[in-house]
Amino acid sequence: MEKLEQYQNYVQQAITEYAELGSSRDEIEQQLIFDTVRNHYQLMYVGWKNRRRQHGCVLHIDIKNNKIWIQHDGTEIGIANELIKLGVPKEDIVLAFHEPLVRQYTGFAVG
Repeated sequence: MEKLEQYQNYVQQAITEYAELGSSRDEIEQQLIFDTVRNHYQLMYVGWKNRRRQHGCVLHIDIKNNKIWIQHDGTEIGIANELIKLGVPKEDIVLAFHEPLVRQYTGFAVG
């Protein structure tokens, strides 16, 4: 249970810190969505820019079987790198946006 709580904190910290890098001048709202019961975490962008609707997921991370599953990473920094800096070992990070057959070549967990 301690590992789960630690990973929940790391994921929330990494997503929050990334969201804080964004510009506050934008008309786009950043929504942090943290479901700590089911272990789903997202950063969404929602709003209007130049009369066009903006709605999209920037980050989607799940915690399953004591591993952090990065379902979607739309960042330039690579959220896995930020999680490693916080102390998460590569063997506990799954780059789920890669198909299962490719994951063995990423240097991260396969599942």
